[in-house]
Amino acid sequence: MRVQIFIDGGNFHHLALKSLGIKAVEFDFDAFALFLADGRTVTEMGKRYYVGTVREKEGDERSKQVMARQTQLFNTLKKTAWQIKTSKLRERSERIFIDSRVDDFQTIKKKGVSEIVYKTFREKGIDVKIATDLVAGALDDKYDAAILVSSDTDLVPMVDWIRFRLNKKVEYIGFSIPDASGKGNDVKPTQALISRTDVQRVLVESDVRRFLLPSQPSILDATSL
Repeated sequence: MRVQIFIDGGNFHHLALKSLGIKAVEFDFDAFALFLADGRTVTEMGKRYYVGTVREKEGDERSKQVMARQTQLFNTLKKTAWQIKTSKLRERSERIFIDSRVDDFQTIKKKGVSEIVYKTFREKGIDVKIATDLVAGALDDKYDAAILVSSDTDLVPMVDWIRFRLNKKVEYIGFSIPDASGKGNDVKPTQALISRTDVQRVLVESDVRRFLLPSQPSILDATSL
């Protein structure tokens, strides 16, 4: 059987890597792809990684470091024929008003805080790029099964279309990782994708940690020498 692997990098980061304190540059994506293929043939241009690109902000050292790590990751993936599809990260402001919906809001308000404004970054168009490549690969008969490493439910209609109109199989890779902090933010697989795919594989912490690369200097380490 021929397979192609579609990894939603942002989704994978938030669901698996971040929850375990792992950076993408510390993860062996090639070994992970072999594990997912499980002895089947990964077709030409069949390893695909989708992610929002980080831009350096003037005066922001953290953005510089994140951008450097992402560049390092891209260079590593390109060496082994990964197809990297990117989109821009869009910055947006989120505002929280301190009222009765917030725990201990009276104490916070007494300190002169009436609202909190923070910035978040969101990927735009990654789900569209994954869906487009899923369809194109199916129409061109590039794979028999698509291995989807994403819990984005926006992909469900396209998964249905590929399975029932084009007779291709779709395998869902989800994650089940308890929140180590005990705050209840456990990572769980998405039921919508479990019920709408041909094969479902739910990975736990030990499954992810087995693909950690041996410790090695990064480009950030090198620049600090």
